[in-house]
Amino acid sequence: MWRRCEDAEEMGQALTGTRSLASSTVTLATTIAGSLPKPSWLASRDQLWAGWALDGDELAEAKRDAVRVAVAEQERAGLDIVSDGEQTRQHFVTTFIEGLEGVDAVNRATVRIRQRYDASVPRVVGQVTRKDGVFVDDARFLRSITDHRIKTQVPGPMTMVDTLQDDHYGDRETLAMVFAGILNEEAKEMEAAGVDLIQFDEPAFNVFLEDVPGWGIEALERAVEGVTATTAVHICYGYGVKANIDWKRGLGPEWRQYERTFPVLAASSIDQVSLEIAGSRVPLEVLDLLGDKSVQAGVIDVATDVVESAEDVAATIEAVTAHMPLDRIFPSTNCGMVPLSRQVARAKMAALAAGAALLA
Repeated sequence: MWRRCEDAEEMGQALTGTRSLASSTVTLATTIAGSLPKPSWLASRDQLWAGWALDGDELAEAKRDAVRVAVAEQERAGLDIVSDGEQTRQHFVTTFIEGLEGVDAVNRATVRIRQRYDASVPRVVGQVTRKDGVFVDDARFLRSITDHRIKTQVPGPMTMVDTLQDDHYGDRETLAMVFAGILNEEAKEMEAAGVDLIQFDEPAFNVFLEDVPGWGIEALERAVEGVTATTAVHICYGYGVKANIDWKRGLGPEWRQYERTFPVLAASSIDQVSLEIAGSRVPLEVLDLLGDKSVQAGVIDVATDVVESAEDVAATIEAVTAHMPLDRIFPSTNCGMVPLSRQVARAKMAALAAGAALLA
């Protein structure tokens, strides 16, 4: 776990912008869950997960420029732990899968993912192996351009097997464990590259609830085995797109999926859990099920263009404190913000930092 600043002198010397809370030595560190919208010169803004606007060396340069912009915008907003905003990835899951051997990314299939919408996905056609790092070079570049603490995201094993067509293994659990070993290699190289927080995105944990206590958590544990950087698992209710919004409307007056997964995570070696709170129907008492885990508390709703006020953000953070101490709370967004406009995403990041600052 991260060591927290303990006195004003140390905080004044810190480069992360971490804020102290009144009458306490505890600090709040803000971050985002994952993606940021891409600039139009990199990818079309008219389509989610759009193809690239450039290719070859021009594309490689444009991706790096987009990362520089994303980092600068997070720092300018006042966030403490920054990421690359997933500017180098077309999709948060399939881009990683397509970087592996044994995968056909050209002759794609259309499958139903998360049990709610169809997506174009790569096909597993042979033994899956990792020849080189997939996002490791991106992590090295991120580390080279900021003095802030950095985080990076990778898809979790269960979400990976739900975002492809398997024409080789024929068993989700077997393939998940193959991915877990690959993710473990990737995470250790990211750690060596200077990444402070490695987050495994597992929205599938909110769908395949019966499998989480078995092979779901087993694969996640294999993925983090021996990793000494802070580890997190992100479990949300999806991007703010129509299929997800419609699904959430049918979940009833209270969303209690976390009741099934949080006890399992409380007993795991994962350090943090990233969850959806703002604008949701998640009863906050589910936080009591996490034991001594830290949380990336989703205090920014990514399913709306309405920008929260600083007071809204602070109120959500304070509501979380009824269930866990401040030293285990990292204010964040509910999910990635790639479907939003860049203007709205910037404003939401600023609101996130300003809301945390109200508690200083």
